Amino acid sequence: MLTALSIRDVVLIERLDLAFGTGLTVLTGETGAGKSILLDSLGLALGARADAGLVRAGAEQASVTACFAPPPGHPALEMLAEQGVALEDEIVVRRVVSKDGRSRAAINDQPVGVALLRRAASLLVEVQGQGDQIGLADPAAHAALLDAYGGYAPVRSAAGAAWRAWRDASARLLDAKTAIAEAQREEDWLRHAVEELSALAPVEGEEDRLAAERQRLQQGERRAEAIASALSDIAPKDRRSAGPAASLRNASRALQKLVPTNQPDADNPAAPALAALERAEEALAEAETLLSRLADEADTDPRLLEQAEERLFALRAAARKHGTTVVELPALLTGLRGRLAALDTGAAEIAALEDAATAARTAYAAAAGALTVARQVAAKRLQTAVTGELPPLRLDKARFMVEVSALEEARWGVAGADTVRFLIATNPGQAPGALDKIASGGELSRLMLALKVVLVSGGSVPTLVFDEVDSGVGGATAAAVGDRLARVADQVQVLVVTHSPQVAARGAAHLQVAKVAAKNRAETRVLSLDLPARREEIARMLAGERVTEAARAAADSLLGTAA
Repeated sequence: MLTALSIRDVVLIERLDLAFGTGLTVLTGETGAGKSILLDSLGLALGARADAGLVRAGAEQASVTACFAPPPGHPALEMLAEQGVALEDEIVVRRVVSKDGRSRAAINDQPVGVALLRRAASLLVEVQGQGDQIGLADPAAHAALLDAYGGYAPVRSAAGAAWRAWRDASARLLDAKTAIAEAQREEDWLRHAVEELSALAPVEGEEDRLAAERQRLQQGERRAEAIASALSDIAPKDRRSAGPAASLRNASRALQKLVPTNQPDADNPAAPALAALERAEEALAEAETLLSRLADEADTDPRLLEQAEERLFALRAAARKHGTTVVELPALLTGLRGRLAALDTGAAEIAALEDAATAARTAYAAAAGALTVARQVAAKRLQTAVTGELPPLRLDKARFMVEVSALEEARWGVAGADTVRFLIATNPGQAPGALDKIASGGELSRLMLALKVVLVSGGSVPTLVFDEVDSGVGGATAAAVGDRLARVADQVQVLVVTHSPQVAARGAAHLQVAKVAAKNRAETRVLSLDLPARREEIARMLAGERVTEAARAAADSLLGTAA
C-alpha cells in the first residue's frame, strides 16, 4: 500500500509530507483548493508525463516521492528484482522535473527509465477518475480479472501448460522440416562433404599431437644434419678430400724425417710434438666413434616428417574449406552425417513429430475448452453480482455483460482460446459496448466502483485511487457509493477525492485540502482532521459557506456520533 507521499515545489505546494494508513482515506476541500494538484503529483510519481508547468513559480525543480509497502511476494517485487533494482522493506519511487521540462526517475535511489517506473507503479496503484480509468477499463485485463474472480486457477494453469507443450512440439516439427528441406537442397554437396571428411577421418586432439610430432621430427632432422656435417668434417667419405686425420698423419710423417737415416738411434727433437699429434689422432678417432654412434641412434627418416606434415596440412585445409577449426572437424563430420541420415529417416521422423504436434494441439484444445466453460460459468456469476450493485449507484437501467468470445486459431495463446470483454449498456434499447465508450464519466466511475466491489478479492493492486467517483450524485446514491468504497477498503487501501459528505463520513482517515495565503502568494496545504474537525468539514460540505447547527447535527448523524 501507499504509506507516504512527499511533494516539493509542485504548483501551489511548496512542501508537503503526507502519511497514509490502511482502509479508506477521504480527501475533501472546496473547489480550486488543490485536490487535483495532489492527484497530479501522485500521477507524476507513478510515471505520468512530466510538464514544466508543474514546477512552482520561482523554484528550479519539482519533486515527488511516494513510498509503498507491498506484501511479500507481490508481483512488483519480482518485476523489480528481475530488473536489478535493489529491494528493501519499502519501494520508494521518486520523480524530479526541472523547470525546463526535463525529468528523471528513481526507484529505491536507483536511477530508472520512466517506462520501468510506470510498469512498477501499475502493479502498485490503480486510478479510477473522471475520464481517466486505468485497469478495469482496459479489455486486455478482463480475462485475468474474470479468471481471478472465478477461482479456477488450476484450469487456467493447465491451459497455459498445454499451450506451451503444443508450442514446443510445433517448434520441433518446424525445425525438423526446415533441416530436412535444407538437407535436400544441399544433398549432393552434403554427400561429397561426408565422403571427403570420412576419408580424412579427423580425430579429436589430432592437430595438437601432429604439431608436436612435427616439431619433434624437425628438431631430430636438424640434429642429424649437424652430426652428419661434423662427421663429414672429421672423416670425409671422399678419399680425395683431406680430412683432419690425414692431416695429422701427414704431420707425423713429416716430423719423423727430422731423424737422420744414418743415425736411427738419435733423439728426435720433435718428439713432444709427435706425442701431441698421436694424442690428437686418438681424440679425433674417439670423436668420430661418438658421432657415428649418435648418427646411428638418431631417427632421421624424412618420410616420417613428410607424412606428419601432409596429414596436418590436410586437416587444416579441410578446416579452412568448411569455415571451421581442426578441433571442430570431428563434430562437423558427425553433424553432416546426421543431416545426411535425416534424408533417409526424415519421413518417419516428420510423421512422428506431426503426430506429437497433433496430440499436443488436441490436448490444448481440450484444456482451453475447459477454461472456456469455466469462464462462461464465472461470467454469469459476475454479471449477476455486478448487476446487483448497480441500482443503488443510480445505474438501475444499466445492463452489465461479460462477453466470452472464441478466438480464431491463429490467436490462441497461453491465456486460452477465447477473449473476455466487459460490456455496458446504460440505457434501454442501447447495444452493449466497451465500458469507456458507452458510459459517461460519472457513470463509468460508479460502474468501476461496482466492479471493484465484486472483483477486489481477485486483484493484486494494493492501492486504489478514486477521483470524484460520486460526481453528480447525492443522497442515497452518494451513501451507496460511500458504503461500497468502505467495503472495498476492507480488503485494499482506498484513497478517494470527494465532494459528498456521505462518502467523506465513511473514511477511516480524513484529509482536508485548503488554499491559504502565505508569503503574498496562494499555497495549498493539507490537514489531517480529528473527529471535531471532521464534523465541521462535513457540516460545511452539507451546508455550504455558512455552517449551521442543523448541518452539524446532520454531520453527527453521518459520522454516527449523534447523541
